[in-house]
Amino acid sequence: MNAFPIDYIEPVFRPPSEAKSLILQVTNGCSWNNCTFCEMYTAPQKKFRVKPVEELDAELERMAKAMPYLSRIFLADGDAMTLSYRRLKEVLECIRKHYPNIERVTAYCLPRNLKNKTVEQLQELKELGLTMVYVGCESGDDTVLEKVQKGESFESSKEALLKLKGAGIKSSVMILNGLGGRKYSEQHAINSAKLMNETQPEFVSTLVVSFPMGEQRFNEGFGGEYEPLTQEDLFKEIRTLLANLELENTVFRSDHASNYLVLKGTLGADKQRLLEKVDTAINQPGIIPLRQEWQRGL
Repeated sequence: MNAFPIDYIEPVFRPPSEAKSLILQVTNGCSWNNCTFCEMYTAPQKKFRVKPVEELDAELERMAKAMPYLSRIFLADGDAMTLSYRRLKEVLECIRKHYPNIERVTAYCLPRNLKNKTVEQLQELKELGLTMVYVGCESGDDTVLEKVQKGESFESSKEALLKLKGAGIKSSVMILNGLGGRKYSEQHAINSAKLMNETQPEFVSTLVVSFPMGEQRFNEGFGGEYEPLTQEDLFKEIRTLLANLELENTVFRSDHASNYLVLKGTLGADKQRLLEKVDTAINQPGIIPLRQEWQRGL
């Protein structure tokens, strides 16, 4: 047996808020893996594969012996929710068997993952412990989504988010600041805000699009017309997003390590305060501390 009870195929990624969760790798890689902005699962060993429930059961059994008290589990890799309702039910039941008092199970989710799952099926998964999913919408603008080969649209994302809300599963939505480049910046921000307004997710976070391995792959998919935003342009795009958001009770976070400007609040209560902070960053450089380049990352 390995020193650690779970056999990982690395690299393994998780949301920042899952730092205290057990990472359970129910799939390897991403079933879609065509998004030109994402390099998380491009390594040869990250070819998509579903881990058999028997393997998961053995790992959880070993884990329960080594660490019998766990409250949170995150289902990796890129889109565990691509699994069928039946398989997800088996996974959650397996978790319950070894950790009957588990408080929350979460996972990344692509909108397409929910197309063939009913609200009733999702409700049952919630009752088994799946309380929240991280939905990578990235943008609400159809042109931008097509440019980055997301394979989604405003409507497909809206349908998925409303389905989750109907099932009582919380949504943490990710929007990528700068994804549309200079040409599509405004429509990217406005239509992303529109998508959020029509779905009212519980959490919204923004990350700055980054290319640690270079922009070539992304720009080729973009038709060669991608022009990255400057720091000030990124702030202006976030301001447009915030100005157009009409949210009732959504936790907003722009505090990921990729962001220069840290923003935290609840929308709509803190909307004006956040707008004022962005305005200060734009109009009075140096007043608000920003992350330096060496402090930023994915």
